[in-house]
Order: sequence, then C-alpha cells, then structure tokens
Amino acid sequence: MLIAIFSAFVVAVFVQPLFKFSKKRAGAILSLLPLMLFLYFAYNTSAVLSGQLQFETYEWIPSLGIHIAFVMDGIGLLFSLIITGIGTVIFLYAGSYMQDYKYMNRFYIYIIIFMASMLGVVLSDNFLVLFVFWELTSISSYLLIGFNHHKEESRYSALQALLITGTGGLALLAGLILLSIASGTFSVSELLASGIDLSDSELYVPIVILIFLGAFTKSAQFPFHFWLPNAMTAPTPVSAYLHSATMVKAGIFLLARFNPVLGGTELWQDTLLIVGTVTMVIGGALSIKQSDLKKLLAYTTVSVLGTLTMLIGIGTELAIKAFTIYLIAHALYKATLFLVSGTIDHETGTRNVDKLSGLRTFMPITAITAILASLSKMGIIPLVGFVGKETVYASILELSDFGTIIIFLAILANAFIVVVTLLVGFKPFLGKFKDLQRKIHEAPFAMWAGPLILAVLGLLFGLIPQYIFASLIDQTALSIISKTIALKVKLWHGFNTIFFLSVLTVAMGILLFYFRIKIFSILISIKFVPYFKPSFWYDYILKGVMTTARAQTLLLQNGYLRYYIIFILLTFLTLSGYVLFVHESFDTISLDLHITFYEIALSILIIVAVGITIHSKSRLTAVTAIGIVGFSIGIVFIIYGAPDLALTQFAIEILTVILFVLVIYKLPRYLRFSSLSGRIRDLIIASAVGVTMFFVVLLITSAEMSSELKQFFADVSMPDGKGRNIVNVILVDFRAFDTMGELVVLAIAALGVYALLKLKLGNGK
Repeated sequence: MLIAIFSAFVVAVFVQPLFKFSKKRAGAILSLLPLMLFLYFAYNTSAVLSGQLQFETYEWIPSLGIHIAFVMDGIGLLFSLIITGIGTVIFLYAGSYMQDYKYMNRFYIYIIIFMASMLGVVLSDNFLVLFVFWELTSISSYLLIGFNHHKEESRYSALQALLITGTGGLALLAGLILLSIASGTFSVSELLASGIDLSDSELYVPIVILIFLGAFTKSAQFPFHFWLPNAMTAPTPVSAYLHSATMVKAGIFLLARFNPVLGGTELWQDTLLIVGTVTMVIGGALSIKQSDLKKLLAYTTVSVLGTLTMLIGIGTELAIKAFTIYLIAHALYKATLFLVSGTIDHETGTRNVDKLSGLRTFMPITAITAILASLSKMGIIPLVGFVGKETVYASILELSDFGTIIIFLAILANAFIVVVTLLVGFKPFLGKFKDLQRKIHEAPFAMWAGPLILAVLGLLFGLIPQYIFASLIDQTALSIISKTIALKVKLWHGFNTIFFLSVLTVAMGILLFYFRIKIFSILISIKFVPYFKPSFWYDYILKGVMTTARAQTLLLQNGYLRYYIIFILLTFLTLSGYVLFVHESFDTISLDLHITFYEIALSILIIVAVGITIHSKSRLTAVTAIGIVGFSIGIVFIIYGAPDLALTQFAIEILTVILFVLVIYKLPRYLRFSSLSGRIRDLIIASAVGVTMFFVVLLITSAEMSSELKQFFADVSMPDGKGRNIVNVILVDFRAFDTMGELVVLAIAALGVYALLKLKLGNGK
C-alpha cells in the first residue's frame, strides 16, 4: 500500500518531462497510473472480502508511538476502488478536454497528488498519518479549484474552500489528539479492536464535536454546504473527481470509520441524523434555482452527501446496506453527469440549460450516456440508483421516531433531484435544436468512452446487485458497525410500499419540472434576510479577520525596528514579569554571590560601553562600544570555563562589527535624536526589563540546578560521540542540524560581507 500511494507522488515528478515529450498523449499515458492502482486494489478484493485485512507498518516516530501504518479493510477497499476507478476515467477525459489549457501539466501534477492523498486518507491506520493526507487533499484541492487563477471568481472559491476545510482540518487534528489521549493509541485498527467504550470519557463530547467539524466542513454539510457549489469554477474534470466521487466523501468516510467507537450515543446518532436530513433537503431545494449544468449537479451532490450522513446516523443494518449501495451509485452516475456537462460545454460553448436542447442528433453517444446515468440518478429500475433509493427509503421506514417526517423530507429532496436530472440529463438532448451559432459534433473518444463505461456499469450493477454488492456490503458494514449484514441485495422486491414511494418520488419530480418556471419565479421573488445565509457569515467573518490583520500590521509590523523591539520587550514583561512578581517567592534568593574583582571590572566596562552607545553622536563610536560589550561577555565565558562559547562570541562580534562598519560607512550622519518623551519611554521599558532579568537570574542561581541531561551527556559523549569535549559533541552530534543552520547563517553573512567589500558605487549613487 505504501508503494501504491507513494508511486503516485513519484509519477507526479515526471509529469513535466512527459508533457515535453508528448502533450497530446500525456493524458492517456498518465491514466495508466490510476488504472494500475485500480487493478492492484481489485487484485486484493478477494482477500479483503473473505475477511483477511491487509496491514503495513513502517516506523516514523517510534518514541511517540507514531508509525506510517496502513490497513485495507472493507470500507478502505470500497473507497480505494472508487478513487482509482473514477480517477482512470477522469485522467483519460482530461487529456482531451484540457488540450487547449496552457498549464495542463500542472493540472495533472495537482490531481495526481490529490489522488494519492485521498488513498492515504482511506487507507491510513494512524491518526496523524490520516491527518497529514487529509491536509494534503485540502491543499491539492485548493490548487485544483483555483486552477483558472486568472479569474477572480476562481481565486475566491479556492480560498473559500481552503479556509473552510482547513479550519475543519485543525478541529479534526485536535479531535484526533484527544481521541489518542482517551484511547491510549494512535492506531485506528487497535482502537477498533480494543472495544473501548469512550462514551464514559470526559473527553468524549469534545472529541465528537471536533471530529464533526472536520467531517462536516469537508463533506459540505449544513451550514458549511455553500463552498461546494462555489467550487464549480474549477475545470470540469476537477468537479467530476473532487466534488462528486472523492474529496467531499472524505468527511463521510471519517464518520463511517470512527462510527464503531464514537457511535451508539444520542449525541452522535441524533446529530448525524438531523444534520444529514437538513443538508439533504436544503441541497435539493437550492438546486432547482440553478441554470448552470455544473451548479445543478453540485447542489444535488450536497443533497446526496446529506443522505449518506443521515444513513450513518440511522445506523441500522439496513441503513448501512443503503449507505454502501448509494455511495457506489452516486459515484457512478454523478461523475458521469459532470463529465457529460463538461462535454456539452466543450462542444456548444455554454452550460446554461435554458439554451440547450436537441443535441441528440449531433451527440448521440453522449446523449445515451447522459440518459443512462440520469435514469440511475432518478432511481429508475433496473439501474443501480433504483436499488440504492429503495434501500434508503426502507431504512428510513424502520425508524420508530420521526420516521414519517424524514421519509416525507427524503421524498421531497429526491423529487428535487429528479427535476435537476431532467434538466441535466434529458433537456439538453431532447426537443427541438436551438441554434448556438457554432458547429456541434460528437466529442472525441477519450471524452465519451469513460463516461459511457460508468453509465453502463450503473446498469450492470443494478441488474445483478447480489453478485456485486453482497460481500462488499458485509465487509463495509464490519468496518462501520462492527458486524456483518445478513441481508440480500435484490433489484425487485415486488409492488410494496417502498416501490410506491419510488414511483411517487418520480411523479412529484416530473410535476415539479413541469411547473419549474413558475416555481422558479416564486423562489426568485422571495428575498431572504442575508443573516440567515451561512455564506453571509463567512464573508462577514473573513472581512473582520482581514480588517484585524491590516490593523495589527499597521501597529505591529510598521517597518520600524525600534517598535518591534518594544513590542517584544513589553510582551516579555507582561508574561514573565507577572508570573515572577505575583506567583514567585523571593524568600529563597541568596545574596551570597562571591563576586570577584574581574566580574566587577567587566560589569563596569559593560555599563560604560552601553552608556557610550546610548549617548554617542557617531555611529562608528556606537558600534565600537557595542563590540566592547560583546567581547566583555566573551571574557565572562572564559572566566566560567566555557572557551568554546567565548571563541564563538568573539567570532560573531568581529563579524558583526565589520558588517556594521561597512553599512554605516554608506549612511548619512544622524539627522535627529529621539524626542524627550521617547527617551523616557525607552528608559522605563529598559529599566523594567533589567530589573526583571535581575530577579530572574537571582532566582535561577539560588535554586539547585538538577538535570538528567548533564549526566546523560557526560555518559554518552565518549562512547557514542567519540569526543571528550562534551560541548563539541553536543554541537556536532546531538544538535547537528542546529549547528548546521548556524553555519549556514554565518556563510550567508560572510557572503554579505564580501559583497559589501566589493561594492563600488559611482556617480554619487
């Protein structure tokens, strides 16, 4: 699994050379990557479906119990097949669709990174590894949504998606850390196998809330649903991949993954049931107001994501069965319809559904593909969408509380979806052709082959569901509710209540479609108070954050070094001074300091040098005085037996003085001095810092300094570091990277000195 995931990152490195070699064939060649990964996961299907979980573990930070670990179970396999299977179609499609895009190579780099990151999310067996891949999906999706960065709308949508999902990601990180504290492990499989009851933990409520925030923001649940339709500014392959089949389902996966250990309580089940139902209805209702093909599909995606969340909230065996079937059905038909909308836009130049009709004559294969996927989306027998919708209705009818209300809302939401499906999948192809003043023809093979395969699979899965879904549902259920499901998957259950509800849904959808124009005009006339729109609050909060950022920048980052130092010192006084003078006891301070003549002399020398620095009217004199301070401190190091530190101090002082001299040589004389009020302010701050540091040093030197590190370094310096000088061993071995960083700084400073020495300005410049 590690090789499978990281092979994608490796391939991303070679995308640029591949495009230089052959831009036309690059898409087809790169589509072999998700295809090979799909075959790899398909090869492991029989083992996983027979109950043999696949584990891989590699040490990362063993001292903290953190490992790069992966597990392939039922739900991980299901999502991996969807990610790579849909990915193969998207990669092939994009190679033709995006031929005219200037930065097509960047697109493939971004989407390959995204695919690998999604695989990492669904296969991770470690909380922190999962989070790392989770954030990688946010970053790569930001780049993909904002791919058309020359458009302000794309930049706005990308930033909105990043801020919302990124904020949720931070909440998720906190939730995962609390979960590891409560459970005592970072391993997902260990947590699931432990059978621990976390509901009694005092951390249970914050864990659930934080994980909900991570999942709800990622999967566009109410009130975070608005970012997903706005993300339709991305190229069509991005919309088809990220926002129908993969990324937006990451939150759904997270809820399903942690359902065995966090579910079973009213907080978990009721929240998912309510939020999912509300999202389902709102997504469906908002969809019929749209006229853009992609936004029509985006809002129905929101509705379906709400349905999947609701099913986890119901949590019964039948609900999990419906969850699995509906997840697969949605991935097949929604990716297909998104790609069809992109094909229509590519060939006609518009996505406005009101301008499209009669395209079946010019695009017959695309029309067949769209109609097949649309029938599945509407839930028409014998498509897989019919099986999914009936199973959803059956699981809702099992509810003893509020089942009647929820089934009514589900029918209403699905009726809205039927309206959208008629607009997207039927209207552009049926009826009388509207002349669009351009030559229209069938799309290239690479643009219709993949969507057609997905649409046909939707029909095939519907005809023989038992042979395809049975074992997969069992293993997925084992991952979600920790038990297998003894329920058969059938296409036809007879003329029963559920079938009647399915027919009623389609009939209502057709009726709403017939009166769509009137309904649309009514909805347009309704003016909602902006305070009820979550998007309003997003813009309001973002504006407030930006205003605050500008204000603090003007105050704290105004370009004057003196103010930077003042703020740092005031912060030190506020925090350290408060703790020191309010909470510390000075009874332990010893004034028996045994001050020597050398220390007194050096102290006087330092004080005099500081005074000269402050009162000097010459920069050169001030720099020289500062150098005296530095060299005096170096002598202090020698007195206390630290010659290494002294040599370092001398080297830095020499370099600093040379740099200052070279710089001030080019500067004009002092123009003016600080005002009296400024000097008084500086005197007060400096005195306060000096007094505070005086007491801090007294407290430190009065207490016994016990540290295990002293003995540790003394014991290991010779056998491990091969050196008798403990300080040198620490610098070279134990903190080698820190030392290397210091050497880099010195090297850069040396280059700066060399540049200044070589600097020759002419013409008075």
